Amino acid sequence: MFRTVTVGLDGSRESLAAAEWAAREAKLRELPLRLVNVWEPVPEPIAQAPLLGAETQAHWSERIPREAAAGLRLRHPGVEVTVEQITGRASDVLAAEAKDAELLVLGSRGMSGIGGFLVGSVGQAVVAHAESPVVLVRAWEQAADEHEMDPAGIPSAATGFRPVVLGLDTARPDDAVISFAFEEAARRQTSLRVVHGWNLPPHYVSSLPAAPGIGVELGRLDASALTAVLRPWKEKFPQVAVVEESCCGSPADHLVDAAREASLVVVGRRIRRSAFGTHIGSVTHAVLHHATAPVAVVAHD
Repeated sequence: MFRTVTVGLDGSRESLAAAEWAAREAKLRELPLRLVNVWEPVPEPIAQAPLLGAETQAHWSERIPREAAAGLRLRHPGVEVTVEQITGRASDVLAAEAKDAELLVLGSRGMSGIGGFLVGSVGQAVVAHAESPVVLVRAWEQAADEHEMDPAGIPSAATGFRPVVLGLDTARPDDAVISFAFEEAARRQTSLRVVHGWNLPPHYVSSLPAAPGIGVELGRLDASALTAVLRPWKEKFPQVAVVEESCCGSPADHLVDAAREASLVVVGRRIRRSAFGTHIGSVTHAVLHHATAPVAVVAHD
């Protein structure tokens, strides 16, 4: 496999933001950046309409990716940028492209007036079926958003990166998800904030009034389990400072809160071979739609 950071580019504001993020990531990884422009043929009667004629098609399939690539080369010197145009259904093409990419990056429209994403059908389909890591980037994401404020309180890309946030399931931890998060934190020379949300089992809830210490004890046990899972990874990545957070409550809510101060949020997605279902998972689905930082979804068995 020829290692690349690949981004789906259609000329929209969100895909251009994704391309900028992908260029920064390619530089961190010292990999080439590949822009993939998917042209979905339209029915013949529509294609003959004046607004969708040969000139419009040439604009979307040639001019936009060419100009985007030229701008990326100018703004990110040292990053090799290539363009490929592929005809087909966008979700199918991009899912196939993910197989040959080290990382696939897609744009997501921002919800007007609400922090977070509006993940479209193409993005959801690709995330649900790609087995390589996929990153979703907001339409208005900028480099400074991933960094700490400067001493004057002004956003700046010259300061250190904000922490990487990892959503971790201690009952079923996966090496691919954990490794990805530690590697991203190491590349950014920043800390890793590991968040695990848990809830009291239903049969314990009725016991709380009589024994309020149950919740405290379960929290202590959960925190110990989180520490045990992370111990070998801390030894493997001694340069990464790790902040462990074992929190009672919805895992998705805690991750969305943590995303406000993150440069990247990392979550997992269990691979399901069935042709039915969304294949994303409730926590990952919620984080994709509401996190205010870029979200990396790492598929695992």
